[in-house]
Amino acid sequence: MGCGHKDDKASLASSQIVSFSHQPHQPPSTPASKEVWKKGGRMFSVLLAVHLALLACTLVSSGAFEKIAVHDYDVFFLLTVMMLTVIIWIIFYLAGTSRCPDAILCKDSHAGPVWLRGGLILFAIFSLVMDVFKIGYYSSFYSCLSAIKIIYPIVQAIFVVVQTYFLWISAKDCVHVHLNVTRCGLMLTLTTNLAVWMSAVTDESVHKAHSKLKKNVTEEIFRWLLKAGMRSSSAEECNCNSQICQIFKNGYFWLYPFNIEYSLFASAMVYVMWKNVGRFIDHHSHHIHHLKFRLFRRTFFVGIVLGLIILVSGLGVLILYEVQVNSSAESSKKSQALTMYYIFNIVCLGLMSLVCIGGSVIYRFDKRDMDRHKNPTRTLDVALLMGAALGQYAISYYSIVAIVASTPRDAISALNLTYALLMIAQHTFQNIFIIEGLHRQPPKEDHKHDSHQKDLYGLTFVNINAVSLRVPDSGSTLAPSAASGTEAIHPSDLVRSLTAPKKMNWRRKFLREISMFLLLSNIILWIMPAFGARPQFDNDTELNFYGDSMWPAIVDICLPFGIFYRMHAVASLLEVYIMS
Repeated sequence: MGCGHKDDKASLASSQIVSFSHQPHQPPSTPASKEVWKKGGRMFSVLLAVHLALLACTLVSSGAFEKIAVHDYDVFFLLTVMMLTVIIWIIFYLAGTSRCPDAILCKDSHAGPVWLRGGLILFAIFSLVMDVFKIGYYSSFYSCLSAIKIIYPIVQAIFVVVQTYFLWISAKDCVHVHLNVTRCGLMLTLTTNLAVWMSAVTDESVHKAHSKLKKNVTEEIFRWLLKAGMRSSSAEECNCNSQICQIFKNGYFWLYPFNIEYSLFASAMVYVMWKNVGRFIDHHSHHIHHLKFRLFRRTFFVGIVLGLIILVSGLGVLILYEVQVNSSAESSKKSQALTMYYIFNIVCLGLMSLVCIGGSVIYRFDKRDMDRHKNPTRTLDVALLMGAALGQYAISYYSIVAIVASTPRDAISALNLTYALLMIAQHTFQNIFIIEGLHRQPPKEDHKHDSHQKDLYGLTFVNINAVSLRVPDSGSTLAPSAASGTEAIHPSDLVRSLTAPKKMNWRRKFLREISMFLLLSNIILWIMPAFGARPQFDNDTELNFYGDSMWPAIVDICLPFGIFYRMHAVASLLEVYIMS
């Protein structure tokens, strides 16, 4: 395929030529021509993504149950084909589309910020390690497994490397050639990442359920597995007796959360690229802000220190919880672990809620304007925050109904109720704080004020005697000779200019402290459920109320969204911190 423009590109070019020839003062593209790129090609790519997503979801969900004649290697075969297709398209994009003349006329400065791409690379590294562990695990008994079980992690590793490189260099592109092919390729990439995410979440849930079932098969909490006929991995039917095999097996399951987050991060960045296909950016309204990340400057360290205390304490609670709940069969140990977990989360969520309310109050005194320009990245951030929070909202409301309607009520039930209520409040207040912070204009430096302030500083330190001698008691303006050719300066202006930076920066300092504290707190609240601390499966109240089939299904569906919410909140809070 050559670098020829598609129909919508040709119509844009013709409209621009007409506008230049007849109306030289009119912008090169009219609003009507800018809307051409949003029509047919977009709809076709969306339909393609919907059908592929439904097919992948059907296979993944069917492959999780024993009674359905869909095996896990069927799922792996589909995912392998999808990933290979995406790899071929990315190579075509990098080698062909992006090198065409006038292929990328502009870039979206808001898309793919460096901290988001840095997080993508971090998760990609752990995903590659997970693939290495998978290859080592399946290679230990390749004779009794299908070949696709070994091919799949190899292809996934190649897919992660190619996609990460592609997103690192092309996340800001606004492509104007091969529009329909690019839209379909990006939607295929998005669907593939979501399919890999669904497969990883399902595989992790089945593994955790079977691990608990093997430890104590008499527990009523796991009887729903037997009723549902949950499938075990085909690899478990082979012998894995060697020490190295066990290390590979346990290692790649512990790395699943990183691969899950990688797929979601990549999906978000690909979606923004899809929105920017064919987009023309008005540089008069699209301000480019060069922001510098200064972690240890202009801060009181209160937010960082308090956040680190929460983070370290949470890691200790997580370790004790895993030891007492998963390694001990005593009910008293289990109750102590749940009590410790709920108390820590209640304190953490309470502090985060209060801090978010304080940040929203500080915004009322912030004089920065709201940014109302079109920004697909910010729109996606807001949608993901609001959508992902629904998962935790659902779990919390189900818990509240079960606790209130159940009898008798003990101390753990009271803690669980408080935890659920605070979880709802914290998500709500944090979303308000983050969304308002994302819509604030970055701080602007007033050059006129800066030059005037510089003159005052020069006047103060160079000709301080003249100033002190020539200022009358009546408060009149300074003599022109004292200003050495500058404007007449009032003494009150001098004092105000010298003290202005301290008065102006207190809001920004407090907002930075709040953002950093919330960032560190969200990290530990992501780590705890992602690495096994899930009291929803260890508390009997909800299980007894909803049944041992309904409640685990609710948690398995909703909890991945809650985990993703925490990690996306970390990325958004980092942006709010830098914008403050």
